Amino acid sequence: MRSIRQFVQNFQKKRVPLHVLVNNAGVMMVPQRQTEDGFEEHFGLNYLGHFLLTNLLLGSLKEAGSPGRCSRVVTVSSATHYVAELNMQDLQGSSSYSPHGAYAQSKLALVMFSYHLQRLLDAQGCHVTANVVDPGVVDTDLYKHVFWGTRLVQKALGWLLFKTPDEGSWTSVHAAVSPELEGVGGRYLYNEKETKSLEVSYDQRLQRQLWAQSCQMTGISDVTSEAVSGRLIT
Repeated sequence: MRSIRQFVQNFQKKRVPLHVLVNNAGVMMVPQRQTEDGFEEHFGLNYLGHFLLTNLLLGSLKEAGSPGRCSRVVTVSSATHYVAELNMQDLQGSSSYSPHGAYAQSKLALVMFSYHLQRLLDAQGCHVTANVVDPGVVDTDLYKHVFWGTRLVQKALGWLLFKTPDEGSWTSVHAAVSPELEGVGGRYLYNEKETKSLEVSYDQRLQRQLWAQSCQMTGISDVTSEAVSGRLIT
């Protein structure tokens, strides 16, 4: 979290416009371990890091957006979210840890974060949109902690079964620059097309609970009134 806040401060000192933010950092199925801040690594890196970064940069995104040319937040989730459960009583997986479950939960949290963020932006009348994308199965180093059989398949048949990194980026690029998505937010995109996410991801009550708890975890007191209005929260 400290490095994210430092990055935001360094970026804002440059005084350059920010039109697109793509949240794409991640780990997958790592052993149970914690970030420097004490968060379970999937939840802390895949989700909370993006949550904090996005909210601290919302002021810059808002300033760069204008009618007919909205700034855009693109968050990379995964089809794994379809098998996820969001455990609001144990988001850190401290009582029962599963690498797959923790990864899937972090990706579901990103979907719900994007939907709720879009509603907040709409309520504020901001010229910023937030969408979430599924890149598909991409041949990258993300699989180094998965089951050895899966790694073997990737090594032997990745060229045939998996997308290349370039192909895996297409939906993110589409969400970032496509004219047809101008002013359109709160969408889940796969292969450059809108599709439905897991049914529970549309639960607005659960979205609000996740948002409120995420604010507490990252030290953001009131994102709705402060970050969206353009003031950097430290």
